[in-house]
Amino acid sequence: MRRVIVLGSTGSIGTQALDVIRGNPRRFELVGLAAGSNAELVAEQARQFQVEHTALGAAEAEQLVRDVDADVVLNAITGSIGLGSTLATLKAGRTLALANKESLIVGGELVRAAASPDQIVPVDSEHSALAQALRAGTRAEVSRLVVTASGGPFRGRSRADLADVTPAQALAHPTWDMGSMVTTNSATLMNKGLEVIEAHLLFDVPYDDIEVVVHPQSIVHSMVEFVDGSTIAQASPPDMRLPISLGLDWPHRVGGVGRPLDWRTATSWTFEPVDEEAFPAVALAKAVGRAGSTFPAVYNAANEQAVHAFHDGRLTFLGIVDTVQRVIDAHDAPEQLTIEALADAESWARAKADALIAAS
Repeated sequence: MRRVIVLGSTGSIGTQALDVIRGNPRRFELVGLAAGSNAELVAEQARQFQVEHTALGAAEAEQLVRDVDADVVLNAITGSIGLGSTLATLKAGRTLALANKESLIVGGELVRAAASPDQIVPVDSEHSALAQALRAGTRAEVSRLVVTASGGPFRGRSRADLADVTPAQALAHPTWDMGSMVTTNSATLMNKGLEVIEAHLLFDVPYDDIEVVVHPQSIVHSMVEFVDGSTIAQASPPDMRLPISLGLDWPHRVGGVGRPLDWRTATSWTFEPVDEEAFPAVALAKAVGRAGSTFPAVYNAANEQAVHAFHDGRLTFLGIVDTVQRVIDAHDAPEQLTIEALADAESWARAKADALIAAS
């Protein structure tokens, strides 16, 4: 029986995690719940699962992790505010099922230094797929990681075609049902840039050996290429319950959480390279990742401000990544990476992005 705390329990990942737990009462026991502000829904979830320990807000979530006895903490908080809970989980020696990619990307080496081997289990579908495929060989046998991208709603469009994109168009994702930030990041491919940084930090593979390929069917969630030319792919219909279940009980599989592919129905899978002129976010992310220090935190924070401005009508779609590039170009990293330095860099990046957007 795995004792589980779910942080971000009212969001998409959190509610699907509760579905997995509900369907496997002999395998998982929910012992703690935390959310940002939806007190009513958290209270209802606590009633349904007979959970005594709940929290609202980032600080209370961190305290919940410290105080409640658990085997695994699912961090499904949205944004870099989840970094404190990530570090608290690692310090407490619990398994971290990580859906909050921003905390790893922003925390970088601080998070890696706090983690024991195999303490972090990725929940993002792409990184879960990589973790599964990596079991097919040793680290020395890995040639490269291939992260798949749906391409979002603007796959195949040129940079010129994207000049007049509206927020409503950016939110019309062809595959996944996500919040406005994540969906917009998918449209710009900023999410793939973040996932490249995450893959490097999780699996310690050089950036030159991590590639993004567009796969609009979203069936192959990522692949690992080995030195003998073999490529191992993890394929399944789009359903986050599968990687969530693996995150809760890695490396064991939970029966019935997802449906299998239907091999009796004719189907086609296609793959194509990323158009880096139209979608420069991935190349920018690799440069940011190589720079390290506070640069990934600045990349993430500037993007969040730019996405908000886009949805408020204060910035064009192309202006999102362009603004992030300009903020990165203006950033000077501190001599030492600390929690305080990260917080300062994020604050600076948000202010700098806001100033650039206001002046545009």
